[in-house]
Amino acid sequence: MTQTADVIVIGAGMAGASAAAEMTRGAKVVVLESEPHPGYHSTGRSAAIFIQSYGNAAVRQLNRASRPLLEAHPFDPEGAGVLSPRGILTLAGADETAHLDALLAENPGVEEIPPDEAVEMVPILRRAAIERAAFEADALDIDVDRLHQLYLRHLKQAGGSLVCNAGVTGLTRDGGVWRAETRAGVFEAPLVVNAAGAWADLTAAMAGVEPLGLRPLRRSAAILPAPPGHAVERWPLAGNAAETYYFKPEAGKLMVSPADETPVDPHDAWPDDMDLAEGLDRFARAVDYEVTRVERTWAGLRTFAPDRALVIGFDPTAEGFFWLAGQGGYGIQTAPGAARLAAGLLLEETAPTGIDPAPLSPARFRD
Repeated sequence: MTQTADVIVIGAGMAGASAAAEMTRGAKVVVLESEPHPGYHSTGRSAAIFIQSYGNAAVRQLNRASRPLLEAHPFDPEGAGVLSPRGILTLAGADETAHLDALLAENPGVEEIPPDEAVEMVPILRRAAIERAAFEADALDIDVDRLHQLYLRHLKQAGGSLVCNAGVTGLTRDGGVWRAETRAGVFEAPLVVNAAGAWADLTAAMAGVEPLGLRPLRRSAAILPAPPGHAVERWPLAGNAAETYYFKPEAGKLMVSPADETPVDPHDAWPDDMDLAEGLDRFARAVDYEVTRVERTWAGLRTFAPDRALVIGFDPTAEGFFWLAGQGGYGIQTAPGAARLAAGLLLEETAPTGIDPAPLSPARFRD
């Protein structure tokens, strides 16, 4: 039996869930998720932190638009936010000072601090390995699961539908209507939103739309026991200026990543042992803490457009086909602003104040 809606959203990760929830104010929305539950891939594997200066100019405008909503979310019954203090500590060895200078020049919110102060913040750091250090106090943890659930709950309360185990196997347009064939049935709507993450280009190709050249990049991580005798909960995220490792508290333990960006095909990502070993070695040389046990490992895919800005807007070559993709490493922190922009464009409203849709439009990749 065919189910109809005003908008079909493909993908129930943070991007699809947030945009769908925002669209319910003016449309009947159905979200199709290929997995048994939403947020299985990148959303569920994110160690998200809000950094207002993160990304290029097109991304930073979404950061600015998103912050007020992350601080006090309108979909929370009490208007509570999803941010908490964290901070970012950047360390530079003798061969990394040029990287630190570039960071300081590009980010006014980052302040250089004495290396001894860095060691006070994170006592396991090896002082002899630090030539210079910098700190960004205004970097904040994001409660990713809570934010995702706020959007999913609002979607359902506002009359929208979420259908899991509904991977799209066919996507065609006829008579002004998109027809999505799935394992869970057939769905039709005049508008379709491609929020398929690492699979967004494949979804476009299925619909007969030219892909944009999106690249899924693997990011690996490991969970280590907390160093004996240390309460790590209030430590900042710390990493080196050359961005070859970072670590942060995670539920009373330490999450360490080699900050890898390995091009891969879309898949259910798993960590590469060599990437992790190299990252853990760099971490071990920066701290006075012997890594004797890894409790668990995982990997996620961060999918970037060629210019590393998000892609939000109607494809000029395919009627009713809307891109919401290329979130890269910014997808969680930009989700509130990106969702409001997407909903505004889909509902034929004006773009939210402070967001210029042009540098985000898929038209920038079309002749």
